[in-house]
Amino acid sequence: MTQTRAVRARTQAGFTLIELMVTLVVAGILLMIAVPSFVSLTQTNRVAGEINGLSAALQYARAEAIKEGQPVTVCVSTTGTGCAAAATPWQSGWIVFSDANGNQTVNTGDLVLRRQLAWTSSDTFVSADSGGNTVRAITYSRDGFAVNLAGTVTWTLSTVPSNSSARRCLTLNIIGHQQVQPC
Repeated sequence: MTQTRAVRARTQAGFTLIELMVTLVVAGILLMIAVPSFVSLTQTNRVAGEINGLSAALQYARAEAIKEGQPVTVCVSTTGTGCAAAATPWQSGWIVFSDANGNQTVNTGDLVLRRQLAWTSSDTFVSADSGGNTVRAITYSRDGFAVNLAGTVTWTLSTVPSNSSARRCLTLNIIGHQQVQPC
């Protein structure tokens, strides 16, 4: 009986060094494959949220213009209380406000309806009309049409670092129709 106990005591309980090394190599290979896919997925989801934010603000402004029966404007804003200067990009934030006189400026009596703060990401969001001019504000008339547009406006959202598969464009035409698509 003592001999049986001695044999049992010699049996190994655990992993050998080679088994542990193979496990670590396999785990490393799986991580090398998964991490880039996760980064791309994260960028794609962030871009979807950012572009959907502006799309929702434009839809809300159009609905409010029709409901209120007066112009409503969406413009770039760094302060959340007024429209920003011409050189300010859309990722700096924007506001939606009732614009009684339709001058794309927050005046006394104009009510700020919604605010979007600046993004924490370094993504870029630029706009241009059909003529290539930068657009800093969109005003909807009481009948829901986007006024003062030269054809269509396209916002291009690009990620930093650059990922062409996550890049998106939001296009708005004069009648207020929007379309989000890869670009």
